[in-house]
Amino acid sequence: MKIEQIIASATARAVYALYGTEVDENNCMPQKTKKEFEGNLTVVVFPFLRASKKAPEATAQEIGEYLLENEPTVASYNVIKGFLNLVIAPAHWAGVLHEIDSNARYGFTEVTPQSPLVMIEYSSPNTNKPLHLGHVRNNLLGYSLSRIMEANGNRVVKTNIVNDRGIHICKSMLAWQKWGNNITPESAGKKGDHLIGDFYVLFDKHYKAEVAALMAQGKSKEEAEASSPLMAEAREMLRRWEAGDEEVRSVWRMMNEWVYAGFDETYRRMGVDFDKIYYESETYLEGKDKVLEGLDKGIMYRKEDGSVWADLTGEGLDHKLLLRSDGTSVYMTQDIGTAKLRFIDYPIDQMIYVVGNEQNYHFQVLSILLDKLGFKWGKDLVHFSYGMVELPEGKMKSREGTVVDADDLMDEMERTARETSAELGKLDGCTAEEANEISRMVGMGALKYFILKVDPRKNMTFNPKESIDFNGNTGPFIQYTHARICSVMRKAAEAGIEYKKVDMTGVVPSEKEIDLIQRMASYPATVAEAGRTYSPAQIANYVYDLVKEYNQFYHDFSILREENENVRAFRLMLSVNVAKIIASGMSLLGIEVPERM
Repeated sequence: MKIEQIIASATARAVYALYGTEVDENNCMPQKTKKEFEGNLTVVVFPFLRASKKAPEATAQEIGEYLLENEPTVASYNVIKGFLNLVIAPAHWAGVLHEIDSNARYGFTEVTPQSPLVMIEYSSPNTNKPLHLGHVRNNLLGYSLSRIMEANGNRVVKTNIVNDRGIHICKSMLAWQKWGNNITPESAGKKGDHLIGDFYVLFDKHYKAEVAALMAQGKSKEEAEASSPLMAEAREMLRRWEAGDEEVRSVWRMMNEWVYAGFDETYRRMGVDFDKIYYESETYLEGKDKVLEGLDKGIMYRKEDGSVWADLTGEGLDHKLLLRSDGTSVYMTQDIGTAKLRFIDYPIDQMIYVVGNEQNYHFQVLSILLDKLGFKWGKDLVHFSYGMVELPEGKMKSREGTVVDADDLMDEMERTARETSAELGKLDGCTAEEANEISRMVGMGALKYFILKVDPRKNMTFNPKESIDFNGNTGPFIQYTHARICSVMRKAAEAGIEYKKVDMTGVVPSEKEIDLIQRMASYPATVAEAGRTYSPAQIANYVYDLVKEYNQFYHDFSILREENENVRAFRLMLSVNVAKIIASGMSLLGIEVPERM
């Protein structure tokens, strides 16, 4: 039983024994004692004052005396107003460390065939441009969330919906046909997603020039945009695509394959993957069928112009368009179709959509519609709504080609990691291959940690230079601490020191060691809370706090030079398990930790 539960149970017994009142153990749960006070756990006694009919200090004093006499884990106590600070017996913490050491998957809940099935959708790229910094945050959040949900005992399916149809796709296709001269990724020496993105920007350049020329002839901006021949061609291409025109479809398939090859390379490098990929071109017709089914059942209604709508005024919203008057679908229709196919493919218990906060209303509506259409998880779907990510220079615009490309960003992170590591001597003695691998791990670790340590609901500014720092709340600082512990363990092995063969009975941990063990003991609760709140930031900041605590211990205490064999073995066990939790926590963020730096 966890020490918090032990103290809560003992406190409930104390209140009953002292005041004859039964209290819920959940109301007796202690919290970690603040650093400025002596103690490990603090019981707040204010909820018991009605039963005691005494002042807070007197109540705390009486409960403290009862615990000291009746609960062996309590070594001493002190009272600060209505707060009862308890010092837990050092022997208890030594036992906690041994429990942590014996559990290879400490902090994780085992997954069984009966575990709930959670599907997590993330990435959702368009096939008209490469992945950019905004996609990086989406992918890192989605992948980390999948690891956290699995650590909490869920079966997880990672899924992606690719937006591979629509006017934006036709813009890139039309630009390639007009100005591409049959160029291919191979002939250009360029990744396919980058090549297609260039044509998307090129279309916008020509379109703007065309609009400007029409405005120079006296048309208003709206008139010029409406009469643009280039945009009319793009719309005609979309019409032909939807009609199944083989000439348009063959170009579409070819260019999409170029993009998918590029995406796959970026995903591999980012360290994210998917169990199932859906394509909008395959789901939008399914959505149309589901909407028409809802129409037949009276869930939706048709207007005189033939368009199909849902009346959501009863839910405090408005009327939502689902099919246009010409029968074409909208994004909502596609999401309904994707939900239908997913429900056929998997017995989903919970669906989590990782999508930016600009889509909050969309998912509020989608939840209601899916519930009305009979999807059991519709009402409880989770929109993991996250804030936008910007650079110090401001927002990005893909049409103007001012986005920060994900591949370029990863190149820069690895290059900066190598330069910084070399300057600090972190690569001394490494082979070229080892230096490359460490630079990759540090660069990607810096990128991922910097993004994931921020509360996902908040907008954030990503600063590449700030992220690669071997001091402070950064990925490299955490990675270096892990490598430092691995170095200690290698030296111990070289000296023939094996902590598991030493009897540490009777070792009394110091206050600093107890602080460290107590923080390690809270790892399972942190993993659970991160799953409950869908927040990788909980894990990131927990690991950082653990690393800070360990580095203070490392600075103040000898490990291998400790002469007492039992104490030395205890500190080695402490170090090994800190490293285990660092690696475990960072793995939930999708971050690798090197053993040498």
